[in-house]
Amino acid sequence: MLSLDLHTHTRFFHGFTGRATPYDPVGARLLGTVAAVRGLDGVALTNHDYYEPLSAGPVTSIPGIEVTTTQGHVLVVGPDPPRFTQPEELTPVEVVETAHDRGCAAIIAHPYRNSTVREVEAPFDAIEANGKHPRTRTWVEQLSDRLGLPMVGGSDAHYPIEVGRAYTEVDVGAAPEDVSPEDVVSAIRDGRVRPSVGNWLPDRVLRLLYERVHKQKRHLDTPEWADEEGTPGIGEPPGDDD
Repeated sequence: MLSLDLHTHTRFFHGFTGRATPYDPVGARLLGTVAAVRGLDGVALTNHDYYEPLSAGPVTSIPGIEVTTTQGHVLVVGPDPPRFTQPEELTPVEVVETAHDRGCAAIIAHPYRNSTVREVEAPFDAIEANGKHPRTRTWVEQLSDRLGLPMVGGSDAHYPIEVGRAYTEVDVGAAPEDVSPEDVVSAIRDGRVRPSVGNWLPDRVLRLLYERVHKQKRHLDTPEWADEEGTPGIGEPPGDDD
């Protein structure tokens, strides 16, 4: 069983849309170093709308991209993600088709944060329990059941300290050094994955911070059926691991 963070970014700043910067290789190695400290086997480098082959240092680096579709974000993870996508140009359906044509998995990212991708009828491969607001996990679980999709976990880290606050346990039956991106894609599609949420002190502090930020920006979409007392960020998220 491997532990992979399937949603990370190599830089904490935006700009330079669609291309890597000199900082990206540094950011990738910092991510990998923190991931190794946290006991992870690998990370998917899923920068916004561009893919750059980079080494994550001491852990396995899985190719990926986070595509800004017309209705929110979709993670494309696998052996051959697109090198560049124009933000808000492709529909979610088109992104899924592109992912599958390239042998990659298409994952609904943070489905309840400023996104309606979850409402699209498309052959997605999985849905994400996002590390920035893990209280939405109960919502994602119900959506996962309704859509018949497996759940994965990703930290959505933009800073190295955030790596591993949510990650995916992947059953590939191989050692980390022998695992290929194709193996990860197959495991996702077969449902041989499950999300896990970290509970380090930095994780708990960051959860409170993001709770305030997303609440202020009104980025979280609350399902009509959700209990008001179940607002993301309140109390301990379900399924925490040490």
